[in-house]
Formats: sequence, structure tokens, C-alpha cells
Amino acid sequence: MIKKRILEPDRVRRIRGGFSFIPHRFLTDGFLAALSQKELLLYLFLVLDSDRNGLSFYSYDAICTLLQLSVDQYVEARDALIKRDLIAFDGTLFQVLELPIKPVQEMNPLSHSHRKSNIRNLIQRSIREI
Repeated sequence: MIKKRILEPDRVRRIRGGFSFIPHRFLTDGFLAALSQKELLLYLFLVLDSDRNGLSFYSYDAICTLLQLSVDQYVEARDALIKRDLIAFDGTLFQVLELPIKPVQEMNPLSHSHRKSNIRNLIQRSIREI
């Protein structure tokens, strides 16, 4: 077992002002691994910005500017987080939700890797026919 020691005693984090947290099971139960990079970026932003009830009020244009996302990337990440039951959104207000019992897997039966595989197969079949 690794023996832990404080590396910088004068720099130990303290809660001052606002407070945000991500439960440890976000990592250990597979929620982190289930998210795309853009989904994770948006989720972390909403966690950092939210109040003690998980509520956050940022416009899409402010979020896109701060996170350097296109509107399409933002909408895709937002909708994926909603489908994964990690956030709620009413059109203007976000709520970061308590984690579900287990990660919600991609709802689309043709996942990104499956679609890429199908496209590759179609291309290879077309080349063979030529």
C-alpha cells in the first residue's frame, strides 16, 4: 500500500466561498469512462458552476465561449448528459443530478464505434466490387 504524505503542507485545499464536488464513484463506477471528452468538459463546468442544489444558469453562448465548443458540440454534449441521467435542463436552467445507480450507456443502438465499423465495411465491400 502506498504511504501518503502531504507534499505541500502550506497549500492544502480549504473550502472557501463556493463549494463543488464530484463523488468518488464518478471515477470508480465508470461514469468518467462512459463520457466523451466534450461531455466530460461540459459536466465538469456545470459541477463547478452549480450551487449546493446543483443548479447552474449559464447561456449556451457563454458556455460555448468559455469551453471553446461549437454550438453543435455543446448541444450534442448537453443532450448526451441528459440521456445519461447526469443533468436536467429546462431550456434555461441546468441541474447537476445525483449520480444514477450505474452509468447509463449510449442509448443509440449504433454507437460511434459501431457506425465507424459499418462505414469501414461498406467501403471495403465497395472496393472489392470494383
